[in-house]
Amino acid sequence: MGIRQYVVDAFTDRVFKGNPAAVCLPESWPSDELMTNIAMENRFSETAFVVREPEGWRLRWFTPGGEIDLCGHATLASAYVMLHFVEPDVNEVSFRTLSGVLIVTRKRENKHGGEIFTMDFPAYDLKPTPVTDMMEQALGARPVEAWLGRDLLCVMQDEQSVRALKPDMMTLKELPGLLANVTAAGDPESGFDCVSRSFAPKCGIAEDPVCGSGHCHILPYWSDRLGRTDLVAYQASARGGVIHATVGNGRVGLGGSATLFSVGEILPE
Repeated sequence: MGIRQYVVDAFTDRVFKGNPAAVCLPESWPSDELMTNIAMENRFSETAFVVREPEGWRLRWFTPGGEIDLCGHATLASAYVMLHFVEPDVNEVSFRTLSGVLIVTRKRENKHGGEIFTMDFPAYDLKPTPVTDMMEQALGARPVEAWLGRDLLCVMQDEQSVRALKPDMMTLKELPGLLANVTAAGDPESGFDCVSRSFAPKCGIAEDPVCGSGHCHILPYWSDRLGRTDLVAYQASARGGVIHATVGNGRVGLGGSATLFSVGEILPE
């Protein structure tokens, strides 16, 4: 029997923008090997798998390099699929995950039916770490600050420094942290509080187009720095994406749109 798969562009309301994720709905759990192989075949930064268990829906995320503990855009994509194709009459879905229970709420924002999906995620605890020559070598520019949670967070002097980065992926693999998130304050005229890029060569992905879990590092930093809880972030990848966020009490509310790109069936045998 095949596995139903949806491809959703997250943190955007237009196809070919935001961050694409595959969402698979198997009847029961495939082997970890098969899920990793599917993620490798898809070659997206994440492929999500959602299965109904006795306790409710369980969600797991796989990169081409294996399973990870948290992924924002693939959670948003999973919620889009669940609330459009599986449980279309409700506006909230809960997922049991490696990072605890994650709740996603759908809000219809305007008369045209535009939707924003808000995800309640844990914020990562950030510890300052020294800026090193290897960070400069890996990124091609020297950060002004560095912080470490699950990921490395490097703060640059300005937005242009972030946009112009051409990092060395092999050297990035030598840095601490799972991902390397690079951020700076947004240009005041842009309307964005911060801009960022996220690199994940350890997970088999050079650059994540829009990284939700990365923003669970980025947004707490900027909330503390700016003294505000409501923020708008822009991921300055080639595809680009916008995140509306609320930060507080050790949590990050990540809000964004999503749109369906394709529906298909995986035939693993």
